[in-house]
Amino acid sequence: MTADVVTETRLPGLELVHRGKVRDVWRVDDEHLLLVATDRISAFDRILAAPIPGKGAVLTQLSAFWFRTLGQAPGGAPGGPFATHFVSERAADMPPAAAAAARGLGGRATLVRRARVVPVECVVRGFLAGSVAEAYRRDGAIQGEALPAGIPLGGPLPAPIFTPTTKAAVGHDLPLTRGELEALVGAELAAALRETALAVFAAATARCRAAGLLLCDTKLELGHLPDGRLVIVDELLTPDSSRFFDAASHVPGAQPVPWDKQLVRDHLKTLPREVLEGPEAPGLPPDVVAETARRYEAVYARLAGRPLAAAVAEAVA
Repeated sequence: MTADVVTETRLPGLELVHRGKVRDVWRVDDEHLLLVATDRISAFDRILAAPIPGKGAVLTQLSAFWFRTLGQAPGGAPGGPFATHFVSERAADMPPAAAAAARGLGGRATLVRRARVVPVECVVRGFLAGSVAEAYRRDGAIQGEALPAGIPLGGPLPAPIFTPTTKAAVGHDLPLTRGELEALVGAELAAALRETALAVFAAATARCRAAGLLLCDTKLELGHLPDGRLVIVDELLTPDSSRFFDAASHVPGAQPVPWDKQLVRDHLKTLPREVLEGPEAPGLPPDVVAETARRYEAVYARLAGRPLAAAVAEAVA
């Protein structure tokens, strides 16, 4: 794992476009951006005071793994089945200013094509977990999708379901029913978002199972390239955007053991409300920081089949 901690970037020769909760976005040229996944971690709509060392490298290298595994080759050449904005996570493939920046960021930078992002979080769920478990127990449904009775916490759903939300610039994302999604983006685009998200989830589920992991749920974003193509953007199937269970130890009905950001959320839920919602963002105890970093790196190694350090070395060469 890369040892340095990166919480904010200053990149000479590039123009800062946006600084989000986790990513800094830099303009490379009229067609390309450099996405930098920092070690910042956010939960409950707040950037926490304690970063997770190496987290940005995991998000970048795991997203690159999935883009290369499931996505078409750069430029849209034949490859995986899904079109994406991904160009490369390797400095050697980048223009000079971007390459110079990437080599100093320890595998945290990705060159991507500019895209107009659809303002929807495309969430797919294959197991009952997280905030929707309460809605299921109350209504027998999740966002208008009726489900059979008796599904335990952490239990598989009869089939994966698409549960999109708004993409809020500030505050909480709000769940969308199928009708609300169609009203927001139109019936044709809504169908394309649903079809793509479910297909990505199905393809990733098989790869995760082969690595001994269960893909509980995931959130992905899509956008349009200048030529109008709908592509996957941002990150893909990382511990920040997905829930993973260890297949060998997972027991439906018991509280799932998180191999993702849920470890951080679970700690924050133990804090008094005045701390969680106070003017200063809460930190994290050292053991939660260390264990989160360890599990993130372990998820990468299991899925990609090699150590994170090997991917980082290749990225900065």
